[in-house]
This record gives sequence, C-alpha cells and structure tokens, in this order.
Amino acid sequence: MSYPARTVRKVLEAVEVAARPGYAVSVVTCADDHAGWSPPEEAAAHRVVLVRRGRFRRRARGVVAGVDPTLGYLVEPGDEEGFAHPAGGDVCTAVTFGARLWRSLAGERSAGPAVYVDAALDLAHRRAVAAVADPDYALAEELLTLVGRAITQTARAPTPASPTRADDRAWVALAREAIVADHPAAGGLFSLAELLGVSPYRLSRAFPRELGVSLTRYRNRVRVGRALDRLEAGERRLAVLAADLGFADQAHLTRTVREHVGVTPAVLRQLLAS
Repeated sequence: MSYPARTVRKVLEAVEVAARPGYAVSVVTCADDHAGWSPPEEAAAHRVVLVRRGRFRRRARGVVAGVDPTLGYLVEPGDEEGFAHPAGGDVCTAVTFGARLWRSLAGERSAGPAVYVDAALDLAHRRAVAAVADPDYALAEELLTLVGRAITQTARAPTPASPTRADDRAWVALAREAIVADHPAAGGLFSLAELLGVSPYRLSRAFPRELGVSLTRYRNRVRVGRALDRLEAGERRLAVLAADLGFADQAHLTRTVREHVGVTPAVLRQLLAS
C-alpha cells in the first residue's frame, strides 16, 4: 500500500520506509520547481501528509492551501488533488491507511483536509519517523499519537479549508509565508503588517479566525520547530540556540518550548536522540 506514483511529476521520489497490513509510511521527496498546477489526481486511500522541509501549494475540495511544516493535510479516498511548487522542492512524510484501520483510529468523524501542525504534532511526526525500524510496536504506538493529534487539530478549530473571509485567508497565507521564510520584517507584528500592507489589527484578528491560534503563538510555533531541528541535529548550546532563534535568553527559549511541547529542550534532546 505504497504512496501512489506521480508519473506526471518526474522529479518526485516516494520511498516506502515501513509497511504492515493496514498502513504504510513513505518519505516523499519532490525537487519540482514549477509554479503551475499538476493535473488532478484522485486519491485511492486515506492518508496523512506532514511536511519536514520546504513548502508547496495544494488544491483539493475546492480549496487552495499553502502546505509547509506548520500545515499538513488529510486525504480521503476520491479526493482530487493538484499541486504547485513555486518555492522549489520539499520533503514530506505520507502515512497511508486502509479503510478498516482508519475507521478504528479516526472513527466516523469527517474533518476538513487542512491540519494545523502545532509543535506537539511536529514532535509526534519526528518520533514516528524515528521509530520506523520497529513497525509492529514502536511505530504503531507513535502513529496512534500522530493520527490522534492530527484528527484533533483538524476538527477543533477553523482551518484554511473552513469558510472564512477570503481576504483574511489571503493575509494569513502571506503572513505565514513571510514567517516560515524568516523574512526580516517577520520579526514583529507591526513590521510584518507594514510589509503586507494591511492593518496590524486586522492581521492579528485574522489568525484566530483562520488557524485557531494567535499570530504570536503561530510565530513561536515556527521558532520551536526550528529549535526541534537544531536539537535533533545534536545542538547542545542552548544559550546559542536561543540567541540564533531570536529569544530573549535561554530561559525564554525553555519556557516557550515547554509551553508548546510540554517538556524542556534538554528533555527533547534526549527524546529526539533516542
């Protein structure tokens, strides 16, 4: 039950890293850099897709969403998907489920396709990838956490697949792109609003309506994601890490990371190393 081949996008590579009856995990790498849309492709199975690196655009169920490490998506059989890559390549994890196993994990709940990936879901994603060597138990347990959080995230709050003001959606998409790209103006609300040419009040109020979280929390979630990258790579100098990511000091970094994932950077370093 591997990730369906995309013959129209010849620079896409899908490597199945774990497979058991009912589910399969693939690492999908795309080096595409075209801004145009690929032909529609009909999904054959339930799938959870989370981004590790890069960003791209996805069109499904009449909604266009920018996909990056802070926004993944769910796929249902029969969904027609189109993709565009104006920002270059990307690396994703795709977990495909059989209908019976998906129902046992997700029940009969119907949720929108977009999934806000908070830092806790990001950590669950990383731990699942690290557990592929033991697909029967370790990976299975991590997938329970991952799917549970993904379903909760897509059901509990508005997402880019929900009906909101179209102009608010556009401002949030542009702000997300600037924050994820680490644009210099994204260092503050006022400078970000000035960059986008929108009122700071409107930008601030659009984020909870669109993503279910404040602009401040979203920006901190992106910074925590970068901290996870560094800790996973073996970074031990927390003071340096805090300075590099724009935190006031190491204590500020520790408080923010604990708030988003429930543990300190020191504990995270051990979890990710294992």
